[in-house]
Amino acid sequence: MTRAEQDASDREPAAAENRMAPRSSLMFRAAKLLCESGEYVCVVRDVSETGCRIRLFHAAPPDAHLFLELANGDRYAMERVWTRDDHVGFRFSCTIDVARFIAEPSPYRRRPIRLNLQHPVDVVADGIASPAVLLDLSQQGARIEAGRKFAIEQKLRLALENLPERFGCVRWRSGYTHGLVLQQSFRLDELAQYALMLQPFDATDPTAPAMAAGYG
Repeated sequence: MTRAEQDASDREPAAAENRMAPRSSLMFRAAKLLCESGEYVCVVRDVSETGCRIRLFHAAPPDAHLFLELANGDRYAMERVWTRDDHVGFRFSCTIDVARFIAEPSPYRRRPIRLNLQHPVDVVADGIASPAVLLDLSQQGARIEAGRKFAIEQKLRLALENLPERFGCVRWRSGYTHGLVLQQSFRLDELAQYALMLQPFDATDPTAPAMAAGYG
């Protein structure tokens, strides 16, 4: 890196601080974006009362208005302000409680980010393939709706068109709905790419805001 590039890099954090509300300390909080085309994994890097900066593992959805949902189910309406490489700045629709955002309170044990889907999948058990619907997906598990009942602890193979197969076993069952534990967990970036392939969108958006110093 040249001296000029280093000086520019050193100035970026100072420029990013020029915003209406002070931001929190840098974070690495997994969350998801909700928009018309689907649900996508992201990481919250910093937050203030008025906005946040997130990192994506692929192109940003073209939507200007969407929601950010944390693992505890708290949901925040946002407007996209700028995009720079794999980072996006958003302005919240109203002032938020930063302390609650950071604490992410929940009456339940901390849960991983789970993406809600409606995607056809073939479930292979004992060499027999059956059609099913993939209802949700996380780094460690999945939920499917099948046309037959599988036994608890039964090993299954999920086959989705043009995607790598995933193996798991049945952890619970309610009617024809089954909760699966995956044999091999997704890395967060792998889950993000997997979700994008299941919910592709057109990232071309000539009206998308370009890079800016802050998010409001």
